[in-house]
Amino acid sequence: MNWRPITLADREDYIAMATAFFNTDAVMKPIPLSHIEATFGELMRSDAYASCYICENTDGIVGYALLAKTFSQEAGGFVLWIEELYLKEGYRHHGLGREFFDAFLASLTPDIKRIRLEVERENEGAVHLYESLGFTFLEYDQMVLER
Repeated sequence: MNWRPITLADREDYIAMATAFFNTDAVMKPIPLSHIEATFGELMRSDAYASCYICENTDGIVGYALLAKTFSQEAGGFVLWIEELYLKEGYRHHGLGREFFDAFLASLTPDIKRIRLEVERENEGAVHLYESLGFTFLEYDQMVLER
């Protein structure tokens, strides 16, 4: 497997996979296609706020990981959010998620103080992977104001 930065040539594959991701039980609800397209546009414009890695093998593109960047006073520095980690059916439960995390965690610079992600507690496979990597559940709820 190869995890590499997303390129303009990945547009159709990325949009198809992100659309599929938001129609799985790993998320609370689907999102509009315009949100996915806006994300791709931002990924092509700059990596200041978001970055994406494409997973490919001899079969072609089989998944992606979308990361977002922020700063947190609570954490004492930069925080990377793992917004999405998606693998196509047939490529799940083969260690690719762990492979991504091994490379991702090894590549972090000292200024990254926290890694965050969201997971549905019912997604037991993902919870097990994340806990085995040292992730713990936060003991507070988040709130959101959509605009």
